[in-house]
Amino acid sequence: MLLAVDGGASKTEVVIVAEDGSLLGRARGEASNHQLVGVDGAVESIAATVKAAMSGLGGANGAGANGAGANGARVCALGVYCLAGLDLPIDEERLSTALRLAGWTTDQLLYNDTFAVFRSGARSGRGVGVVCGTGLNCVGLGPGGTTVRFPALGELSGDFAPGGIWLGIRGLGLALRAGDGRGASTVLRRLVAEHFHLPSPEAVLEAVYSGSIQMGRLAELAPTVLLAADEGDGPAGRAVSYLVDEVVAMAVATVDRLEGDPRPAAASSSAGSVPPDLDVVVGGGLFHHEGFAQAVLDGIRRHSPGASLAGIAGPPVLGAALLGLDHLDAGPSAEARLRSQLV
Repeated sequence: MLLAVDGGASKTEVVIVAEDGSLLGRARGEASNHQLVGVDGAVESIAATVKAAMSGLGGANGAGANGAGANGARVCALGVYCLAGLDLPIDEERLSTALRLAGWTTDQLLYNDTFAVFRSGARSGRGVGVVCGTGLNCVGLGPGGTTVRFPALGELSGDFAPGGIWLGIRGLGLALRAGDGRGASTVLRRLVAEHFHLPSPEAVLEAVYSGSIQMGRLAELAPTVLLAADEGDGPAGRAVSYLVDEVVAMAVATVDRLEGDPRPAAASSSAGSVPPDLDVVVGGGLFHHEGFAQAVLDGIRRHSPGASLAGIAGPPVLGAALLGLDHLDAGPSAEARLRSQLV
């Protein structure tokens, strides 16, 4: 059996899958991003969700209440953990040790959760995945399991326009600058104030500063900036274009790094390159905006003409499980079976 986990800042989802792709158990639990709840808190949340998913197995393989088999035996041969906050090697080191000690599986694979998003929508286990919602991240998966990822720690790691929170903050900033003379006139002065039901952008700023509006809520302004750009507002349009360029830069860099990866000795030259019909799987709220998605695709196609965007075809935990089936060489019939059950 295969244990697959999608763990994030708001929830954890676990599935138990047979090697033929049959769905055996499923459960949803609390957040397991170790950057928010700590390593111990992350493992505790995953443990509770694993326990719930295994409760429906009817004691298969001797599973006990804690998710471990009788006499400490493992319940699943392979565990695939796709976890938010798995950004740097030190994250992987800490979490892999803690998860191994939990004893649910014999072997384990750890990925950033963006890999689960990618694999849920990909036609194969090769391509690029981009998530642009509140934040921004990009990953690549190539032949022989080669991977590309970014730290995705905002400006600290060189992400100059990291997603919807950046676009929302920029929207407020543009509205403020238009009012104090530092920037051009923009419809954002009206739209930003209206979104928060306040009289002015200055009142929004004061509310954020005082804590009556949480800083994270500025991500809500991202659709407002996109709307203003659609209406031809210059400052908003330039902000959106800057974010589009950032997304394209990450995707193109991922393709280039995949193409430059060393290939397995047994692979042919044709199998060892990124396919011309490149899958770019996208997730996150900003890609729901047609103009934004098209601008990103246009930018990527200037580098990879055969690229196409694909949406997520199921929950991210589906992608985590498919990564496990790929590792087990389960084949297309197992993938099709799981896709038909896990929606």
